[in-house]
Amino acid sequence: MSKERARRREAREARLAAERAARARREDRRARRRALARRLTPALRRGRTGRLRRHSRGERAAIVLLTAAALAGIWSFVDDLALRLVLVVLLLLVLPAIVVIALDRRT
Repeated sequence: MSKERARRREAREARLAAERAARARREDRRARRRALARRLTPALRRGRTGRLRRHSRGERAAIVLLTAAALAGIWSFVDDLALRLVLVVLLLLVLPAIVVIALDRRT
């Protein structure tokens, strides 16, 4: 009786070892296939890349158009050249802060 149990246990352990080895071979093959696919496919950047991708095309157009309108307003309504230049420089310095305050999506 115990010899029969030992024989069945050996057969069961041999079957489990064979299944483990087959599973290890499959996982190894799958890992090699994934590594090959990763090497062959070009890396795509997902999400935002760079500073310009932070805003949509419409928002960027609005920034440019409003800045151009402000510059046209400065050049048409201000007579003194020195004051024009100061206002243009001030606008260009303050523009990033205005864009962040107006268009920042973080809450």
